[in-house]
Amino acid sequence: MTFSSIETFVSEIGSTLPGGPVAILLMEDYSETNSTIRHHLKAGFSSLLVLGPTGLEISPELYSDIHFITHNFEGTEATATAINTLMPCLEGRWVYYGYNAEYLFYPYAESRSVAEMVRFATEERRNSILTYVIDLYADDLSHSPDAVSLKSAHLDRSGYYALDRHRDGAPLDRQKDMFGGLRWRFEEHVAEPRRKIDRIGLFKAEKGLQLRPDHTFNVEEMNTYACPWHNNVTAAICSFRAAKSLCTNPGSAEQIDSFKWHNSEKFAWHSQQLMNLGLMEPGQWV
Repeated sequence: MTFSSIETFVSEIGSTLPGGPVAILLMEDYSETNSTIRHHLKAGFSSLLVLGPTGLEISPELYSDIHFITHNFEGTEATATAINTLMPCLEGRWVYYGYNAEYLFYPYAESRSVAEMVRFATEERRNSILTYVIDLYADDLSHSPDAVSLKSAHLDRSGYYALDRHRDGAPLDRQKDMFGGLRWRFEEHVAEPRRKIDRIGLFKAEKGLQLRPDHTFNVEEMNTYACPWHNNVTAAICSFRAAKSLCTNPGSAEQIDSFKWHNSEKFAWHSQQLMNLGLMEPGQWV
């Protein structure tokens, strides 16, 4: 079904979505829209809300599996505004949000559904799952000038680090700011607020919950990487978004002829690779 705005979707059918996890896919441009939709359908989301501009080309066979909502992304708070407008009608449901050319991976994704993972998180009394945004990039920019190539995607196998997160001068309990990937290697081209790679990509919508522009929530416990007594399951969002931006921004595009370096590794499109590299972990989920 197609809706002319988020408000129209909320008023017409928002609260009548079937039970199960919901994916909100934010289509900022036309890159890999169909592969993004297919990947998250395969993950087992009960509902897919696809937000994008009028004229977005989506394969006809996918329309019956999604709700398309016309939305233009303008301004630094566009994502937070969209998620927060949808929040009331999603109350009580687990929600994922990501952009086009971004692909959610989680432990054992090849044999288990996302519904199984959030059910386990709920059993552990968790209402959020931390995700790390892992930058993907084509190995040859002369063949893929926008840095997007599913067949030749590479990632950084090292160079990731964490710093304690502070608010009002004090460290926050069980919260870290994560850095690495292209945003770290080419940080001179990335605005400081956009250098972090942590995102609470999966969360349980609740009354009063609000997403901030920095991808954190107004409820601090939702921003923690684990509960107080042991590590919890984490996930990864494998993303061409930073590479695309660096290749299309005139200031950076002229200075970058390749993203490959000695710590590049071909992406296998498999969750085990991400776990082996320490980019996500199953916690107690076995």
